[in-house]
Amino acid sequence: MCEYFVKADPIQYEQRSRTVRIRNALTSIRLENMVWDILAEMAEDEGCTTNALIAQFHNEVMAHRGEVPNFASFLRVTSMRYLHRSLLAMEKKAEASADATATVTTLAPGLRIQARDAGPKPLIAVGR
Repeated sequence: MCEYFVKADPIQYEQRSRTVRIRNALTSIRLENMVWDILAEMAEDEGCTTNALIAQFHNEVMAHRGEVPNFASFLRVTSMRYLHRSLLAMEKKAEASADATATVTTLAPGLRIQARDAGPKPLIAVGR
């Protein structure tokens, strides 16, 4: 398991600073390149720039919580939550697609085989 993580490209976890205007003040934010990439993907989904998304996050968290003790960590966690939500949505979509394309064939009395057309899952024998 660790081999997959250990072999990550060091550029992904190398940190980079960017200057962002938040509430009319320029501030520097230092994040890992992979986090910047995820934030850019999120901004694209929202139809805005990465800097505009970050400013919006700051404004909304300030309105909701009143403070942001560690905004860089907030952005890292937000990126992970985005990926997690995306994964759950893809799994849900795949399950719905698999359920919609499931077929049941009767081989003999009391024995059926259920095959799913939408994936590499093997045939599963199930009883009545």
